[in-house]
Amino acid sequence: MRKSLRALGVTAALGVLLVAAQPALAQQAPPQPPFEVPAKFAEQRIQWAPCFPPELPPDLPPGSERLQCGTMTAPMDWHNPDNGKEISIAVTRLSPADGPSDRALFTNPGGPGGAGLGMPLAMLTMGIPEVMDAFDVYGIDVRGTGNSSTVSCGPREAGLGMDVRDRSPESIRALMDMTRQLAADCQEHSGELGRYVTTEQTVADFDLLRQVEQREKINWYGVSGGTWLGAYLATYFPQSVDKVVLDSNTEFTGSWQEVFGWQPMAFERRWREDALPWLAAHDATYHLGADPQQVQATVDELRAALKADPLPSPDGPPVDHAALDALVVYSMYSKFAFPKLGGTLAALRESAGEAAPVLAQARARAMPMQADPNDSMAATLYSIRCNDTEFRGSPESVVARSGVEGRLFPTVGYNSIVQPCLFWERPEVNLPKITGKGLPPVLMLQSENDPATAWEGAEVAHRKFQGSRMISVRGEGDHGVFGIGNACVDDATTAYLLDGVVPGRDLTCQGTPAPEPAGMRSLESGVRSLLDELDRLSGVLG
Repeated sequence: MRKSLRALGVTAALGVLLVAAQPALAQQAPPQPPFEVPAKFAEQRIQWAPCFPPELPPDLPPGSERLQCGTMTAPMDWHNPDNGKEISIAVTRLSPADGPSDRALFTNPGGPGGAGLGMPLAMLTMGIPEVMDAFDVYGIDVRGTGNSSTVSCGPREAGLGMDVRDRSPESIRALMDMTRQLAADCQEHSGELGRYVTTEQTVADFDLLRQVEQREKINWYGVSGGTWLGAYLATYFPQSVDKVVLDSNTEFTGSWQEVFGWQPMAFERRWREDALPWLAAHDATYHLGADPQQVQATVDELRAALKADPLPSPDGPPVDHAALDALVVYSMYSKFAFPKLGGTLAALRESAGEAAPVLAQARARAMPMQADPNDSMAATLYSIRCNDTEFRGSPESVVARSGVEGRLFPTVGYNSIVQPCLFWERPEVNLPKITGKGLPPVLMLQSENDPATAWEGAEVAHRKFQGSRMISVRGEGDHGVFGIGNACVDDATTAYLLDGVVPGRDLTCQGTPAPEPAGMRSLESGVRSLLDELDRLSGVLG
């Protein structure tokens, strides 16, 4: 039976906060057709060129030499496409070894706002050769991020040294002031483009790419925030999509506030039920504690020590408690990160120098996608979250809820005090209600202990999205479950993408076991998830 919120100790007080905070979405249908596409955009052709002339960078998978890079132009505002204001969208394309395919697979790594140019390469490393041999696979940097026209929150040092777990009046006041300033800075530095970094505008870019590439229909594979985009792409352009795979699902029938509202509970479950027991089971290697309670006590001690005496970092400010928090959060996305987490904690306990660079790296990529020194990914994430759907609440309710969530779910619960959308000057954006009505069958993949997109939220979306089928992965918590070696998931998903085989009912697959430790001093894992690979490849494409 599914674990409920009550199983983790959620009280009626939190239930009241959850209900009171949720916005209702607009109910109108999207216009038909959604957008007019001026000929200057529809008739453009991408000048594809090899991404890696004259030679490949090291450590790329075989077949990477086939990756092509290009750029297309799109209107800044799809509701006013002839006003002369244009943006660029960076794309990649990977064709099968035997030549271009008549089938296209668009991809998105989530975020929202994750740079996606590396997705074809990341998928090339996974165990899905039949898919890679059947499609032209496209990677896309969505508007706002990466190599496309970007938004920004500007240079920021505010927040360094702050502790979301410090509930003193002075700390709460400082955190709220920082959040208010973050919202203002993001909108100021992003300029006019920031108001048009929305789901609606982004899916219009996708359909433009379909037209530019002269595809009658496209297929879709999206992870995490890419499930939100995929559901909206199918809703806005139902005649333009064929197969749609949504992996690790947001509650895309609701609001972004609801999507992220599940995370404190989900991260806590992943930490308590998967990570802590794994670390305790390997106490002979890491010496962090023989049971989960002892491991938790060790982690708390290390956090307190870093807060009192941060470690010097070779590249940037000293690493403190916030860096350790980021390492723990990042490690929850994939069980293949557990050995690196254990090794880093062990090194930190022994004051070994190799811990500092790992902690600094975790701080730099506190979100699960690629590090972005130009901050466009973070700025795009906030823009989409805050522009798309209304945030309901007040400073007082945010402080109260974060206190409740922090006490119940201390791993990330206190972080919910940082809500830039509370202070966002939101443009007029009215997304349609997502129902799935009239769409081809959509395949949803979901692990039960996913920390970033909770199983409960995915179940809500599945129930409300007509015609969807869900593959639930039990005894699993990885974020992104296609292509990581689960034959049950991979076979059903591949059959759907290649041959249109839709499961007659929802399926249940058993998860795969976590890896064995590679040794206390090993800070890397030999096996990687799709998002691990995307992160590893982050610097390859600029």
